[in-house]
Amino acid sequence: MDLFAEQRDAAFRRVQPLAVRMRPRSLDEFVGQEHFVGPGKLLRRLLEADRVTSAILYGPPGTGKTTLAQLVAAYTKATFVTLHAAEAGVKDVREVIDAAHERLAGSGQRTVLFLDEIHRFNRAQQDVLLRDVEEGTLILIGATTENPFFSVNGPLISRSQIFELHPLTPPQIEQLLRRALDDGERGLGKCNAICDDDALRFIAERADGDARRALAALEVAVLSVGAPSASEGVPEDAAAAREPVACAPGSDMGARPHVTMDIAAESLQRKAVPYDAAGDTHYDVASAFIKSMRGSDPDAALYWLARMLEGGEDPRFIARRVAICASEDVGNADPQAAILAAAAVQITSAVGLPECQFALAQAAVYVACAPKSNAVTTAIAAARQDVREGLTLPVPTHLRDASYPGAARLGRGAGYQYPHDDPSGFVDQDYLGVAKTYYNPTNRGDEARLAARLRDLRQARPTPPADQRKD
Repeated sequence: MDLFAEQRDAAFRRVQPLAVRMRPRSLDEFVGQEHFVGPGKLLRRLLEADRVTSAILYGPPGTGKTTLAQLVAAYTKATFVTLHAAEAGVKDVREVIDAAHERLAGSGQRTVLFLDEIHRFNRAQQDVLLRDVEEGTLILIGATTENPFFSVNGPLISRSQIFELHPLTPPQIEQLLRRALDDGERGLGKCNAICDDDALRFIAERADGDARRALAALEVAVLSVGAPSASEGVPEDAAAAREPVACAPGSDMGARPHVTMDIAAESLQRKAVPYDAAGDTHYDVASAFIKSMRGSDPDAALYWLARMLEGGEDPRFIARRVAICASEDVGNADPQAAILAAAAVQITSAVGLPECQFALAQAAVYVACAPKSNAVTTAIAAARQDVREGLTLPVPTHLRDASYPGAARLGRGAGYQYPHDDPSGFVDQDYLGVAKTYYNPTNRGDEARLAARLRDLRQARPTPPADQRKD
C-alpha cells in the first residue's frame, strides 16, 4: 500500500464512529445470534465451508446484519458487491447480474450481492433477482428490519434461508463495550478511560439490544467528559496517570476520562421508541397488549399500551382493541367491562390525546383484572358455523311474523305463548325446533349467576329431538 493510500485510510478511520471501527473481523469476535452463528450452527458451517446460499437477515437495528454481510465477504471466495435498496434501482441490479454472468463465465467465480434494506425494493425490483438467485449465478444476502414474510416476495423467500437476528442481551452488549474500552487499535483503549461498572450496565440495559446505539453512547461519554475531580472518588493511582494520551483516532485527551452513571445517562439521552405503526411492530405490540389483558396482567397491559402511545399509534385503534377484548375475553363474567371499554372508545374519539390516555389505561386495567370467559365468543362461533355448514332451519310456525293481514289464514304465530303473561315471566316453549346448545356459561364472575339460572330454564324448556323440526 502506498503512502497516499495509508493516509487516506487513516483519515477515514479518524471520522468513523466507534461502532463501525469495532465491527467484528471474524466469527469468533461476533457476539450474539448463537442460534445460527454459534459453533456447529448453520450459518457458521456454511461460511466455514464456503457454501453460502442466498439468505435474508431479518432483525432490529444494531444486531449484526451488516456485520454478518461483511463476514460473508471475508469468508467467501466469491466477489462481494453491496447495494442499498433505498438508493439502487433495477438498472443497478441488472448491472450487477450482468457482471456476475461475465465473472462466472470467465473465471468461474461467483458473486455475492449484499442488498441492504431489501424491503424497500418493490415487487418488480425483487422479481429481477429471481432467476439468477434460483440458478445460483448470484448469491443474495438481503438485510431487513421488516418481517420478510410481509415485505419480501414469496418466490424470493422460498429460494433463500431466513435468519432471524434477536436483540442483544445486556451482558452481550456490556461485553462489546468492555472490548471497545480495551481495544487500543480500533477502540478507545488509548483513552485509558475509567468507566464505572454501573455506568456500563446502564448503557447496556438501556440500549434495547442495539449494539450500535450502545457503542455510540460510550464514545460520546468518553470523548466528551473532562478530567475527573478529586471528589469523584478516582483512585490515586488513576489520578497519577493523567498524562496526555492519544485517544480515539484524531482525538487527544489531556486526562483520563471518568464515565460515571450521570455521564452515561446524559450520553445515552432519551431513547427513540422502536415502533412502526404500519408494519410488523404494530401487529406484534397490539397482539401482546390484547394477550396481556386476556391473561389478567394489568402491568404488562399498561406497558404495551404505553409502548403504542409513545410509538405514535392511533389511540382509536387502541380503544377498539380494548373494546374487543372486553366482549371476546371477559364477556358475561363481568358485563361492566364492555360498558367501560365503550366509554373509553367514546372518550378517545371526543377528546383525543393526551387526555384520552387515562380512559384507555382505566379500561385496559379493568379488562385485565376482570374475571374471564369466552363462552359468548365460542357460542357465536359455533352458531355461525352451523349456519354456514349445516342445514338451514325453518322458523317454527308459532314464532313466525303474524302482524300482516292473512297471516292467521296461514297459521302464522298460532300457538305462540307470550312470556310476560305468565307470573314468572317464563313459559315452556320451543324457540329453535331442534335440540342445540351453543352457550355454555362458566362459573366465573357474574356468569356464574347466569349459569345457575340457565340450568333451571333449560330443565324447564321442552327439548325436541335433534332431527325434529317444527314447521
